[in-house]
Amino acid sequence: MTSSPVTVADRELIRRLPKSDLHLHLDGSLRLETLIELARERRVELPSHSPAGLQELVFKEHYRDLAEYLQGFHYTVAVLQDPESLERAGYELALDNQAEGVCYIEVRFAPQLHINNRLAPEEIILAVNRGLARAREEYNGQPPVAAGERPRFEYGILLCALRFFTAGFSPNYRYFFQAHKFSDPHRVYSMASLELARAATWIRERHPELPIVGFDLAGQEEGYPARDHWEAYQHAHESFLGKTVHAGEAYGPESIFQAITELHADRIGHGTWLFDTGKIKNRRIADPEDYVRRLVDFIADRRITLEICLTSNLQTSPAIGRLEDHPFGRMLDNRLSTAFCTDNRLVSRTSVTEEIVKAVEAFAIGPSQLKDLLAYGFKRSFFPGPYTEKREYVRRVLDYYEELVRRHEEEGEAEPASGPGPGR
Repeated sequence: MTSSPVTVADRELIRRLPKSDLHLHLDGSLRLETLIELARERRVELPSHSPAGLQELVFKEHYRDLAEYLQGFHYTVAVLQDPESLERAGYELALDNQAEGVCYIEVRFAPQLHINNRLAPEEIILAVNRGLARAREEYNGQPPVAAGERPRFEYGILLCALRFFTAGFSPNYRYFFQAHKFSDPHRVYSMASLELARAATWIRERHPELPIVGFDLAGQEEGYPARDHWEAYQHAHESFLGKTVHAGEAYGPESIFQAITELHADRIGHGTWLFDTGKIKNRRIADPEDYVRRLVDFIADRRITLEICLTSNLQTSPAIGRLEDHPFGRMLDNRLSTAFCTDNRLVSRTSVTEEIVKAVEAFAIGPSQLKDLLAYGFKRSFFPGPYTEKREYVRRVLDYYEELVRRHEEEGEAEPASGPGPGR
């Protein structure tokens, strides 16, 4: 499963093509220089105060495991504890995506990590939205966009609950444990996620301009099952919020199945170990191979989209080895709905363009298939508007895609991806 290397011309076209990012953590995607500046102003101690030093010590190209990968969030969350820093993070994140042709993003973050004596959930979300909205208005006001020559930039906001947390995660979680010190920890996790789901719907109703479009569950899978958060997801489901769940990132097929059947997941974050029968723990599953086959067909038939983060997965799961061995290849073989995502632009030192370039080279993705894959990201989004508006937006994006490819071919350059053809 090989293809010839992506040329400079191919890479430039991929950069210009309209793209989306549905799995994008705000606190994992700060600009490195911004982190350093905010840390200095807010007196947050960093292991280094130079970009090179932080890349060597914290934000690496390779990590031992997920635990080391997550260490960087200790510093990014610490500087995002006031409205100004949150607004700036949202603004710069939108600008960075716009610069590489990403015209739709869904930004996710856990407001409960930012609650403090000065910040309530409503203020946190409003601050992030101010930054995103400012970047959107500036971009959409540019003549080519205003004239309809380029798709406009749009975004949605996803709120993250955590499967597991300790009192040390944030002041809010410390107070939460203190207020429920006689409850089982798993019940505390459940109550915290339900509180966030209720906050999401209450704030959305109070501020209809806020594009709160979905609910997410992140954090350690093993030992912290999705079903603990059924109440939160039932509330989100009844409130017509989009539902995505981190599942199959560090656990197996059963975690994915539980996210879909018990939490009504419309999308799955990662789904990396979907095909790994060795990770099935339930002894009542007599035939693991048949279980996985049925699960894959179930996901494919219902077009449940997998948010694929190739670089992040290689960094947190060294067992994968080469990119060519990532289960994304099997996902393509089974015609699953997948979307290219970055996960964390800073922590993984990547961009949507880089993710696509790597995929094109590793999995022999041809022009036709690439168009379909990019389309999934828009079609399976939790777009913050009526379905009719979403259809029109997706149509405009695909028309612009075809226009860029046509111009590229007329200029005598290579195809948008240098694989041997449509591929899978």
